[in-house]
Amino acid sequence: MAVKTITIDMEAYEILSRCKRKGESFSQTIKQRLGRSGTGDDLRAAVARARLSERTLDAVDSLVNARRSSPARRIKL
Repeated sequence: MAVKTITIDMEAYEILSRCKRKGESFSQTIKQRLGRSGTGDDLRAAVARARLSERTLDAVDSLVNARRSSPARRIKL
């Protein structure tokens, strides 16, 4: 794999260093933070992998139903 050397100031380095997880390279940190943004398909896949309890799902249903009966209203300017 080809590599490229870059120069950043100390403030940028400190910020990047704080974002970096243990065992992660700076390249991995940059890709994680600045790489491709998530898509709807990514969200769908994450939801499919999630393990939610029935209690949690019931709470979400209740919130959705409450918002349906009392939708947000646009403010008058």
